[in-house]
Amino acid sequence: MKKSIRILVLSLALIGLTFISSCALPRVSAQQRTFLDISLEFLGEYQLPKMKFQDTTVGGLSGITYDRQRDRFYAISDDRSNLAPARFYTLNLDLNNSKLQNVNIENVTFLKTKDRETYPKGSIDPEGIALTPQGTVFISSEGVTHELIPPFIGEFDLKNGRLKQNLPLPQRYIPDAKGEQQQRGIQDNLGFESLTLNPIGSLPSTGEPIRLFTVTESALIQDKDPPQKDEQGNYKPQIIKCRFLHYLISDGPPIIISEHLYPLSPNPPGAIYHGVVDLLAIDQGGHFLSLERSFGLTGFGAKVYQVFTGAATDTSRIASLKGEIRAVQPVKKQLVLDLQELKIRLDNLEGLTFGPRLPDGSQSLILVSDDNFKKEQITQFLLFRLKRS
Repeated sequence: MKKSIRILVLSLALIGLTFISSCALPRVSAQQRTFLDISLEFLGEYQLPKMKFQDTTVGGLSGITYDRQRDRFYAISDDRSNLAPARFYTLNLDLNNSKLQNVNIENVTFLKTKDRETYPKGSIDPEGIALTPQGTVFISSEGVTHELIPPFIGEFDLKNGRLKQNLPLPQRYIPDAKGEQQQRGIQDNLGFESLTLNPIGSLPSTGEPIRLFTVTESALIQDKDPPQKDEQGNYKPQIIKCRFLHYLISDGPPIIISEHLYPLSPNPPGAIYHGVVDLLAIDQGGHFLSLERSFGLTGFGAKVYQVFTGAATDTSRIASLKGEIRAVQPVKKQLVLDLQELKIRLDNLEGLTFGPRLPDGSQSLILVSDDNFKKEQITQFLLFRLKRS
């Protein structure tokens, strides 16, 4: 009798579990587990007039970062010390009623070497910027092979602009020659545009390590696949294999934790230039926003993607990523917004950052364009609301 009761209880329990698993709990796909449920709502645009500030030409804004403590932004100019010494600007963005009303320039800080000298003409190509809780900024110099400007990532004092340290860069990123003789390293002007730090709060650090991330704008020379044609003689669309770097910066020497393959989308139709121009960490779980920018016969285009690095293969020991690499799991990407859907004129968008909280408590996102110091281009700020479901 007791045995029959036990069998009956077990049977009812199994039926109950089956009912719960089939009816009560929603099924979650692998895609849903990988990506956050986010979207972007466009709130407006502001165009900065052409101007001078403290004897510098304001322009070439190719990276931007937000100081939550001061409610200010820092924007790096990609002037290679040609029009004025290499520099970044302090900006006050007037966000009133979730609208971008004005952008005021409050200060300019010149970058300096450890010897307290400004960078000579043609010795640096600043492109990315990221603020730390310690009152410093990391700045990336993209690298221009035809002008022998080396790529590097350095930490600079926020107040006086002086270089504090350079991060180690593997030899595979350093060009070994220029022109057709180059066999290794970043391509000309296609190095480190992007820079972001893992979110660790806005208060001065209590000793927590910094995690810094960057991705090459395009493939390294040794990772670049030769173009291929189909049976009709047309070039096939190809995924471009960029490298995604993860640094750990703490009390000891900075080290590279890992490196991954970032699959840059194939060139849009008619595009002449196409690449990854900025990166923004969303959380500490390996989620990022990336900005891919293109330029071609129809003008500028840009797309924002969500990126997840959680299951990506470490490629730091792979000398070349050419050809099929089935054993390598790249970082995962999901399109968040094609900015051409906004139906506004897009310029050369190169920087993105989170800004202050909006009146409803939602997170703002700011994009900025690099006008290349050209009269026909504009310095464009775009404001978005990051929506989470």
